[in-house]
Amino acid sequence: MSDKKIKISRPKICNNLGIIILSKDNIVDECEFSFGEITDCCLRDYKANKVTFNQIIFKNVIFNKIIFNHIEMLDVRFENCDLSNTDFSEALLHRVEFINCKIIGINLSEATLRNVVFQNCNAQYALFTYSNCKQVEFLQCYLPSSDFQSSVFLKVIFNESNLLKSQMNYTSLKGLDFTSCNIEGLGINIEDVSGAIVTPIQAVSFSTMLGLIVK
Repeated sequence: MSDKKIKISRPKICNNLGIIILSKDNIVDECEFSFGEITDCCLRDYKANKVTFNQIIFKNVIFNKIIFNHIEMLDVRFENCDLSNTDFSEALLHRVEFINCKIIGINLSEATLRNVVFQNCNAQYALFTYSNCKQVEFLQCYLPSSDFQSSVFLKVIFNESNLLKSQMNYTSLKGLDFTSCNIEGLGINIEDVSGAIVTPIQAVSFSTMLGLIVK
């Protein structure tokens, strides 16, 4: 059965949020921001560990040279934001949405993702290596040359997304439905493809990726 029927829990964000201003003074290790909106700004040259965002909306925000290792996000929505090359390695994301965002080269390696949606995002070169993904959706996303090597997928959806030359070596693809996606040049191992859902044409493509000669 296709995982396209899975239910994703959306962010639970209260109404009447206040405005939050981030600065060098309040971005420090283990700081926390809750119940607010961060809008129409550029965050530049911030580096901190274990920053927590709880019930936050980011709207039209540019992240420039941001390193938030071990960031924790609970009930967070990003709308029309640019998080390109942002370092969120070893992050914990629960009920988080990225809507119409530019996340080229974002680093989510070794991250834990639970109930996370990426919708209409440019995620070229995004790093998800060694990530643990449960109930995660990639909807109409542009993911060429993204890297999911050595990740764990459970109830993950790729729908109408471009995975051209992406890497999924050492990642079990069992139950993943690629039928609406471009998977040309996908990097895979033969032991990982069992149970993947593909079209007949994609099946031929998979076989050639694995070094088989189809006559």
